[in-house]
This record gives sequence, structure tokens and C-alpha cells, in this order.
Amino acid sequence: MHRSSRFRLLVLSLVASFCVTGLTASSAGAVVSVGIGDQNPEVFSEPLFKQLGVKRTRYVTPWNSITADPVKLDTWIRTAQRNGLEPHIAFGKRQGLVCPSRLCRPPSIRSYTAAFRAFRAKYPEIKVIAPWNEANSNTNEAGKSPRFAAQTFNVARRYCRGCTLVGADLLDINNLSRYIDQFRRFADAEPRIWGLHNYGDTNRFRTNGARTLLKKVRGRIWFTETGGIVTFRTADGRVALPTSESRAARSYEFLLGRLVNLDRRRIQRVYTYNWKPLPPGMLDRFDAGVVRFDDTPRPSYGVLQKYRRLIK
Repeated sequence: MHRSSRFRLLVLSLVASFCVTGLTASSAGAVVSVGIGDQNPEVFSEPLFKQLGVKRTRYVTPWNSITADPVKLDTWIRTAQRNGLEPHIAFGKRQGLVCPSRLCRPPSIRSYTAAFRAFRAKYPEIKVIAPWNEANSNTNEAGKSPRFAAQTFNVARRYCRGCTLVGADLLDINNLSRYIDQFRRFADAEPRIWGLHNYGDTNRFRTNGARTLLKKVRGRIWFTETGGIVTFRTADGRVALPTSESRAARSYEFLLGRLVNLDRRRIQRVYTYNWKPLPPGMLDRFDAGVVRFDDTPRPSYGVLQKYRRLIK
């Protein structure tokens, strides 16, 4: 073969090799890890759940559940652990409290601290914690008190050394940017991880909330609660999202194919919610289950299977 021909072949070979390597690196560049949360621990042993190879899960519990409802808390944690899942615990409003209302007020930091320390004493192995769930939402005690949300973060920093803390766990609503500014005024340090419940982005097929948070903060981003909503009605009964399993599946595709790639370096975890809806006939205005109540898979389950490489 002529020397110039061999040279051209060598160059083409190197270019091809580079392209393949580049594609591999690009596809492997997504470091996001997907977990699935559900308040019902029985789902962890279901066959379809196990087939996905889920490694992480998330649970929202009242800030005082360690004393107010310890059996329910312990059942969820121990069931998750027996099934090989890493629990992410998010503390929130106390059971039965209606917010916003005249009675919707934050607990004292002294009470919160006592409950947090009691939780840590019983479950020292649990290292992934959000001190307060959906802090900027008026559906809980911290909605109008960024100071309280920041104080819970300060408590967690003090009594959970070596833990992975979601400093502020926020909903992608209009007050997001303003709430972050106020939270920072009272936080002892800048959180290394910021949580976002980006149902709005995911189900309206937009990037507003995620882009706002990425621009506003310097730390890592976790989508701590999100998913494709099948049905959603507001508290006053208005239909915000009519029932549609196909739309929910498209939302999952948008979440895992687009939103997680807005910043592959900083967006590091996603916790979808939830696995299964409540039984038919029970009053529940929110359904984002990836399987139906009879355990048959919805289209959303197929999307999770497609992105199974991210469930790690």
C-alpha cells in the first residue's frame, strides 16, 4: 500500500477511535443516580420494584415522629434496610397539622433539636438527611419562616457530623429565589447540597425551577422529589392535571432525558415519587405511581426501565 494511503487510513482510524471514545465518555458522563421513594414500605419487596435494581429510597416523616409515631418510622426504616436500600430521611410538618392555618406554626428549635438528637441516637447508621421537607411551601410550618428552615439545617450540621445533608429542600414555585436569599441570612454555612422538588418543571415540560436553582447556588443539586404525575387535584378540588398515564410517562422521559442533563456535574441525584397510588375509592388528590394499584406497570415503568442504567 502506498505510504500516503496508509497515512490516510491511520488518520481515519484515529478519528473513528476518538469519536467512539467521545461518545462513550459522553454517555458515561451522566453521574446522576436515581432512587425511588414511597411512604409504604411494602412496595420494596414487590417484584417489579426489585427488577429495577433500586438502591436508594426516600421517606418524609414528621419532625417529631421518633416520639410521636416511632413504630411507623421504625417499620419503614427497617424494611428499607432489609431490602438493601439506602434510606434518605426528610423531616417535615407534624402529623395532622393543616397548613396554612392559624395553628400552623414552627416548633421551637429546642424541641426540634431534642427530636433530631433522639433520631440520631437510635439510627446512627442513617447518614442521608434533609432537615426540613419542602421548606418554601405554605403547606408546612417553614413556608413563611426561612429562618426556621435555616435553623433546622444548623441543628443537623451540629449533631450529624459526617452526614450528607440536603441543606434546603425546596419546591419549584415562584418564591424559590427569594426564599433562598432569606434562608442564607440565618444559615451558619452555605449548604453543599440543595434539594429541589421539581414537579412543575417535570410535568409542565420546562426547565425554569432547575435553571433558577443552578444559577442561584453553587453547590450540588438533588431532585429530591419528582416524577410523572398521573392525576393531581388542588386542595379545593380543582383539577390541575387530569388523569393521563401517557402524559406522566412523557414527563418521566423529560425528567431523565432532559432535566438531569442541564448540568451533569452538579445534578447528582434524583428521587422519584411514588411507586403505587392509594387503593381505589380512597380520597387522594395526588397520583404519580409508576405501577397501578393492582401492580400492573404503567407506561412510566417502561421509561424507568429505559433509563435503568441511572438507577444505581
